Amino acid sequence: MSLKKQYLKNKPICKVTFKLSKEAAGSARTVHVVGEFNGWDAYRTPMKKLKDGTFAVTLDLDVGREYQFRYLIDETVWENDWNADKYVPGPFGNCENSVVVV
Repeated sequence: MSLKKQYLKNKPICKVTFKLSKEAAGSARTVHVVGEFNGWDAYRTPMKKLKDGTFAVTLDLDVGREYQFRYLIDETVWENDWNADKYVPGPFGNCENSVVVV
């Protein structure tokens, strides 16, 4: 799991690449990144499975904000990004959400 950030010089945008490792994804068929940047829509942001078994997607996020997110594996298992910038309690009290700060 990892977050890679690339800030654009001419726009207040940061290209953030979300990656879920093969070890974390296991035998997953699908992985989606779900968070504040997509209205917590479980299907809006599918991640692409790479040749090494890692899942990845790059999103353009507005600079100067924090976004909560989690990964949804095979539409049933929620996973955090353990390399996130920080964590906050989830709204249901039984988990934490990952946070990316841009």
